[in-house]
Amino acid sequence: MTPSSLRFSLSRATVAGLLAAGSLLAACSSDTASSQPDRLPIQGIKRTKPTSPSDTLPDPVPAFQLTNQDGKVITNQTFAGKVYITDFFFATCPSICPKMQSEMLRVYEQFKDDPNVLFLSHTIDPAHDSIPVLRDYAQRLGIQDASRWHFATAPHDTVFALARAYMTGAEKDSTVAGGYAHSGTFALVDSRRRIRGMYDGMEKSQVDQLIRDLPVLLKEEAELRQTAAK
Repeated sequence: MTPSSLRFSLSRATVAGLLAAGSLLAACSSDTASSQPDRLPIQGIKRTKPTSPSDTLPDPVPAFQLTNQDGKVITNQTFAGKVYITDFFFATCPSICPKMQSEMLRVYEQFKDDPNVLFLSHTIDPAHDSIPVLRDYAQRLGIQDASRWHFATAPHDTVFALARAYMTGAEKDSTVAGGYAHSGTFALVDSRRRIRGMYDGMEKSQVDQLIRDLPVLLKEEAELRQTAAK
């Protein structure tokens, strides 16, 4: 199986490796679309030392602090109790970003009336993508409510570390158009900041799988809320 997003030829081995791993997981998810699971797998990276032999689950996405297109500080608490889909982009991207955001917009349109589903797009070009630029970018996509789809900025070290945590890749690269290399991965994250699916945002079939997987995760989240309320 060849991960489709390898065609972007990211320059450094670390980014390429993360991209290959994420794309392979997403492709395998797509291959099993005909047998939709009752639970989505927990994916991610084990960064902390296990506390016991049974402590094998990947770690949650680390706590973060970003600023969205309305100039509001958003943190992991902004997404508490919600599921969200995340990606990485930059406003002047001449290659994959328009296709990615078109596909993400398709997911948004499917779930825009569900308050339990949020969206988070990180710019990897904070020097150019100021708050007004991000606001204009969101408005051109037709996104008026920043509380549902956050277009967020932060320093490079913060954003690139988050990209690694989401098992995708992003970096400066003067050899490619736009000056940045990044993958087209969409990550689906649950209310406990655990990655539950990865999808190539350049592939319609994988985004279709994301649209099918979201109700599975939402059902699991609803059952967890019911259990907690007892």
